[in-house]
Amino acid sequence: MTENALRDAVVGAGLLAGSANVVMQLARRPVGYGVVESRVETGNLFRHPVKRTRTTLTYLSVALLGTDAERAAYRQGVNRAHAQVHSTASSPVAYNAFDTDLQLWVAACLYKGIEDTNAAFFGSDASCFYREAAVLGTTLQVRPEMWPDDRDAFEKYWTAGVAEVRIDDTVRRYLRAVVDLEFLPRPVSAVLGPFNRFVTTGFLPPRFRDEMRLPWSDRSQRRFDTLMRLVGAVVLRTPGPLRRFPFNFCLRDLRRRLRTGRPLV
Repeated sequence: MTENALRDAVVGAGLLAGSANVVMQLARRPVGYGVVESRVETGNLFRHPVKRTRTTLTYLSVALLGTDAERAAYRQGVNRAHAQVHSTASSPVAYNAFDTDLQLWVAACLYKGIEDTNAAFFGSDASCFYREAAVLGTTLQVRPEMWPDDRDAFEKYWTAGVAEVRIDDTVRRYLRAVVDLEFLPRPVSAVLGPFNRFVTTGFLPPRFRDEMRLPWSDRSQRRFDTLMRLVGAVVLRTPGPLRRFPFNFCLRDLRRRLRTGRPLV
């Protein structure tokens, strides 16, 4: 496995699976309520969609493409925001953004997303960079030894984790708004929302699809597979820098913020 293999797996078209990945992450109840109840006003997707999207993409960019020093700097910025994310006496479930088990689940979902998009676009096996993908968690507080040793161990972890997911009405309402792009201006969400719901449903594993109560059929699967093959064919013919946009752009923005002393998160 070369460094380029992990870098080349990062494609902007993978953002088509972004909403599906959010669903998978928040299907773990403490993560779901941590986001729904978050008191970090500037990180609220529905109030600050541009900023929230930028910080999320920058995390992925620095974790997968950045240096150790850049990851450490971004960790400090994220930690300041995460310090405000913890349950209260009125929360239906206990959570804390520094919980390493929850961070591991989020990192596992992110890796699974890269794996699924590579399979959908190119029919390729992402396990060749599985070990290196641990940075998706270790960029925050996940300890290296917490990342399952190999792809087989990950599959056991993933299967056990999926068995525990549960999306209740509160979190489902939030996620449906995300899937339908309701954080965007109404004309945009009205046009793009149905398409995003379709691709999101296609990328979701069956258990998550059922928890979200999103219908899917064999015909839907055939349409989805055909669309993803077309996307993959376009991506393969796209020059590397353009293929990795907007992740490379976000990494350059992070480096500019580091040079100028601007807030990272």
